[in-house]
Amino acid sequence: MKNYLKLVNFEFNRVAKLFAVLLGITFVMQMIGVIIESRKYLKIANEEMYQQMMTKVQFLESFGQMSFLQVVRSVWFLGPIAICVAGVAFYIFLIWYRDWFGKNTFIYRLLMLPTTRLNIFYAKITTILILTVGLVAIQLILLPIEMWVMKAMVPDEFRSDMGVHQVLISMPELSIIIPSSFVELILFYGAGLMVVSVLFTAILFERSFRWKGIVAGVLYSGAAIVVLILPILLHEFVLNGFFYPIELFVLVILMGVIVFAASIWMSRFLLTKKITV
Repeated sequence: MKNYLKLVNFEFNRVAKLFAVLLGITFVMQMIGVIIESRKYLKIANEEMYQQMMTKVQFLESFGQMSFLQVVRSVWFLGPIAICVAGVAFYIFLIWYRDWFGKNTFIYRLLMLPTTRLNIFYAKITTILILTVGLVAIQLILLPIEMWVMKAMVPDEFRSDMGVHQVLISMPELSIIIPSSFVELILFYGAGLMVVSVLFTAILFERSFRWKGIVAGVLYSGAAIVVLILPILLHEFVLNGFFYPIELFVLVILMGVIVFAASIWMSRFLLTKKITV
């Protein structure tokens, strides 16, 4: 456990700069978005009320109050989230390949550490999880701050206030990365861990067998997808809707656990038997 924690700390220190950059982009762009969207609404209100001589009541009947959803649905808010998702996806590959392609092929030093090689796998997948959860946690902290900024800029009568939970419910796109319940949190992030474990295994296939490993990695990933959706395929095309929805749901989760366990076992085999120093 001590060696595993040391590896996690080491891996996170290596990603700390990327983490800080993604946080900075998210904070700056979303704050700019809050200011721009608030000013845009106020500009329209001023033009309609002072140039078109509309009353406050007429303006609100025609344009409605501003809510934080107008900010959330803008590119200023969703863009940084997309950049963070792309950054984490890119790092899933970089976390392995830079160990091989760096100046000193650092992977060989990692493999010679006095600890089980599977700890390297665990440390890297834990780092991806910490990176993801950290970005989501900061986003949850930023939301109330951004709402406060909008409240400070837009007068009460022109504003429809919302809570963080209301925003998340109103934006299905956000519910994937910021689940609204503990069960969804376990399911979504469990599925994410399974996907990352499959990708890690595919990378290790490529590192073990080079060109043949690319084919093996693709085939393994395809087999993992088939195993995962096997209950759905059987339900729809073989058993003619035999399972109840809850039974089908449990079976898919079970297949996901099997895929995750198989990825760990295969990665252990590749790290200990096929990748040598």
